Amino acid sequence: MKTIAIIQARMGSTRLPEKILKQLGDLDVLTYVTSRCSQIIGVGKVIVATSTLTQDDAIEAWCQEHDIPCFRGSEDDVLSRYVDCAKKYKPDYVMRVTSDCPFVDYEMASEIVAFMEKERKDIVLLDGELPRGLAVELISYASLLKIDEAGHESRHREHVTYYAYEFAEQFEGITYKVPENRKASELRITLDTEDDYALIKAVAEHFNDPLISSASVIDYLKNTPELAKLNAHIEQKSVI
Repeated sequence: MKTIAIIQARMGSTRLPEKILKQLGDLDVLTYVTSRCSQIIGVGKVIVATSTLTQDDAIEAWCQEHDIPCFRGSEDDVLSRYVDCAKKYKPDYVMRVTSDCPFVDYEMASEIVAFMEKERKDIVLLDGELPRGLAVELISYASLLKIDEAGHESRHREHVTYYAYEFAEQFEGITYKVPENRKASELRITLDTEDDYALIKAVAEHFNDPLISSASVIDYLKNTPELAKLNAHIEQKSVI
């Protein structure tokens, strides 16, 4: 089974511009994300997919410096960006990762790939609520092409896999049970605001290890509730 990971990334952000290149100790957010994705067992290639906007030239330059494949496509039509990127590699499955999640759970992602290797269905569904910022999505390339043909609403173009959840009856999913030590939906471990950055930076400074287990990050935040409260008030943007 040929699986690739595509990390969607852009410099533009209404709440926290240029967030993916913000420093985390001696490294930056995108280094954390790509390093962790490179640890996912069963993923053969990790690609950063950004837009063709001039402001995202910085991302392409970062990729060249760090020897990471970079693809450039539409800013707003993220689905087409994924599809056009994937076409170059002709995978069986595509793992979707967002670049504002520096502690993405590569250990759980490895289990998800292994699970799909046995089942070979359209999409993996998660049973159990993770902290925001740890999850990945795994979908077949064939299903991605199907979504590209059928999903015409703006929400389908902006949110790559949204169509598959909205019209679940059109896809055959398998359910992955989230481990108990990952269930912490009250936590927010993603990067979208200054308060998010304060929390993420504090966690990074505490561990000083870009490959620290996501489970350890969860335990640390549960044991330091004053830190977890930094971004507890942030509301996630709704899908329109």
